[in-house]
Amino acid sequence: MGRYVIRRLLQMIPVFVGSTFLIFVMVYALGDPVAALFGDRAPDPATAAQIRRDLYLDHPLWQQYTHYMAQIFQGNFGTAFTGQPVLQLMGSAWPLTIRLTIVAVIVEGVIGIILGIISGMRRGRSVDTGVLVLTLIVVSIPTFVSGYVLQFLFGVKWGVVNPSVSAAAPFNELILPGVVLALVSLAYVTRLTRTSIAENTRADYVRTAVAKGLPRRRVILRHLLRNSLIPVVTFIGTDVGALMGGAIVTERIFNIHGVGYQLYQGILRQNSPTVVGFVTILVIVFLVANLLVDLLYAVLDPRIRYA
Repeated sequence: MGRYVIRRLLQMIPVFVGSTFLIFVMVYALGDPVAALFGDRAPDPATAAQIRRDLYLDHPLWQQYTHYMAQIFQGNFGTAFTGQPVLQLMGSAWPLTIRLTIVAVIVEGVIGIILGIISGMRRGRSVDTGVLVLTLIVVSIPTFVSGYVLQFLFGVKWGVVNPSVSAAAPFNELILPGVVLALVSLAYVTRLTRTSIAENTRADYVRTAVAKGLPRRRVILRHLLRNSLIPVVTFIGTDVGALMGGAIVTERIFNIHGVGYQLYQGILRQNSPTVVGFVTILVIVFLVANLLVDLLYAVLDPRIRYA
């Protein structure tokens, strides 16, 4: 198992370097950050040159990337054009988005797997058809539509929750935004679980367990579900980073100043250090999530750890 983990960790190094380099190139090579800083006004040449020297923009792109990576390993993610350290922006934004993502993952994992089990065990029946139609409707509705509708119904019309989230963003205020963020992923988890369950119910090991007279609950939880969760775990693991980076719409609707909000502001104002810094952390989140998925593979199927 130790060699399995070490091998996965070594595979993460070139992925991290390649991903961050592409992000850095796309952000810095497609526009002049200094010109964007001054907007429509023409900057003074001496002032622009000084800013480029301060931001290390007067060097070739590969040297800028090398300098940026060296600064990251020292815990320095640069300074935003507003003069605020990017690390300080991260300190205020990441806790909010992490709490929102936790709520969304719990919603999509628990509800999606339960609905998938119910639908897969009753394949072809009215319950299965109803779940498939419901998930198709959820997938077809954009997040900004479902977000505003649920915000109006639960927050404005019925007064069940606050329409917008406070600055502290406690977990109880993040339930509705977490549901909105998780809706599309919940539908995919339901369909993945349903398909996997329906396929494995005809497997020989399930028939053997039933023939031995094992209780139905044990057959489902111990044998059927454990072998059916591998594609579901894969999707949820890769979806964690997508939820964090894709929360821009949800955070805008519910006034959450998290990662999505900071990325939106950084892109809108062409604040390159902010965008690159936040996306670099998102790459790390993706890599760590995939590592955890690989470890869960080995737990769900012991044969994988010896492959």
